[in-house]
Amino acid sequence: MKLSPKQKDYIENGNARWNLLTGAVRSGKSHSSLLNIPRRLKQLPDGRRALIGKTETTIMRNILDPLRDMVGAKYVSEIEGKKREATIFGKKFYCIGANDARSVKKLQGAGLIYAYGDEITTWPEEFFNMLKSRLDKKNSKFDGTCNPEGPYHWLKQDIIDNEKLDVYHQHFTIDDNPFLSDEFVKQLKLEYTGVWYQRYILGKWVLAEGLVYPDFDDNNFYEKLPKIKQEWISCDYGITNDTVFQHIGLGYDNKLYIMHEYRWGEASSGSAKTDVQLREKLQEFILKYNITPQWIFIDPSAKSFIVELYQHRKQFSQFGRVAKANNEVLDGIRRVSSLVANNRLMINPKLEKLTQEFNSYSWDSRKQEVGEDKPIKEHDHGLDALRYLINGIPRIRKRVLKGGD
Repeated sequence: MKLSPKQKDYIENGNARWNLLTGAVRSGKSHSSLLNIPRRLKQLPDGRRALIGKTETTIMRNILDPLRDMVGAKYVSEIEGKKREATIFGKKFYCIGANDARSVKKLQGAGLIYAYGDEITTWPEEFFNMLKSRLDKKNSKFDGTCNPEGPYHWLKQDIIDNEKLDVYHQHFTIDDNPFLSDEFVKQLKLEYTGVWYQRYILGKWVLAEGLVYPDFDDNNFYEKLPKIKQEWISCDYGITNDTVFQHIGLGYDNKLYIMHEYRWGEASSGSAKTDVQLREKLQEFILKYNITPQWIFIDPSAKSFIVELYQHRKQFSQFGRVAKANNEVLDGIRRVSSLVANNRLMINPKLEKLTQEFNSYSWDSRKQEVGEDKPIKEHDHGLDALRYLINGIPRIRKRVLKGGD
């Protein structure tokens, strides 16, 4: 099997207690680390082993499925049984999701000879600290991969930069993978901008600081709206804050257009609102602009409002297209950032409040000091609605970024 120079170096020299491959997406770090699992089985004595990811789903998607493709399905099982184990070349592995602080309990009492970790930077620090004590056998080893985050992240400060520890660290950029086509790399570089480009293309541990959307400027306003071939509505639901409806369309020029917006609530109207009133306002919004939405994406926390719309789907057919939005904040910000920076997201210049949000939405510097990427929760209602839509149309988003079909 062909390997890049960095992959070969890892296979030959990654024999520390902590073997970490960090850097760009699609750079080859996961491929080589997975190939190393059979070597660890041969190299280390019998004992308890673990596969660790953010969830069981990511363990299947990022570890077991690709490893099965590499070595054959008969050598790699699914996650099975009450103990949630997988079998690799006849050896059992505990499969442990590290999605929150409660996951620490899953490690307690289990001494490990070997552990493999995926998406380490998404794990709670408490979980990783517990893992340290569980790798308690002579010559216990850990192999793991992740994309970089901020330079104050606990993995960077406490493990990678700690010269006292037994750590092998390999850093990858997108250009370290010689097996990707030039066109794919070109398109991938378009999909990441700003801090995301620094992290996911160059593999750098850099701060997300200042404005969340620094590339937003006058080039993102449209003067003349083209013919629209698909349209959606996206909604950010607020109780004490504004509720925002956005009308967004895909033009025949394969750009996305934020055409209309409606805000209602205490912040803008001076009065509280009920789900019934919001449903009536949404009906008025749809009728005013004659919208036939592919989907109406709703803030997933707005359960009562979703029920209100669902109960009126027979009287108002558009409510039959309601979908709970994907509320992944950082992924959504990254996707919106790419569209903004490449001038593939165009905004009606009359939408003054949305424009103000783009020009003021900022990263929280206090959160950065403890290694967390979080925007300040101010001036974000329209941007949250936009993020729900962008998260919900992956195929169209990719087509838009490429600028064609």
